Parts: sequence; structure tokens; C-alpha cells
Amino acid sequence: MSKTLDDIRELIAPYNKKGVPVAPQTTFATDLEWDSLTVMDFVAEMEDHFDIIIPLNLLPDLETVGQVADAVEGLVEKRNG
Repeated sequence: MSKTLDDIRELIAPYNKKGVPVAPQTTFATDLEWDSLTVMDFVAEMEDHFDIIIPLNLLPDLETVGQVADAVEGLVEKRNG
């Protein structure tokens, strides 16, 4: 498992009120039952943690934890040049 995925799982923990097991295929809307406010809070946490900006137009395409990890890794690589 990647360091990015491990970090994202740690960031999810405070928002995971039902204690759902978090795997790459875990969905935010269905499995974690997050509303849009929770998603935006989580996005802000990720941006701070990884020192990136996640474009809002990217969010609708990120349905699973694995997709988010891939996107974050891409944004970090882009930032680092």
C-alpha cells in the first residue's frame, strides 16, 4: 500500500463515524455516507496535509479512496515538477 493511501486513510479516520473499513475501493458517498460538507472539509484537510490544491472540477470524478490517492499522487508530482 502506498504512503499516500496510508496518509489518506489516517485523514479519513476522524470523519469515519461508522468505523467503515477503508480500502482503495471504498466510496465516499455510499460506503462512508459523506455529505458535501464533509467532503469539502476532507478536501481541505488533504490540501493542507499534502500541500496541494485539488481543483473543484476534479472532485466529481473521485468516487473511491483509491481514485483520490491516485489524484493526490499526480498533483504532488505536478507540484514537484
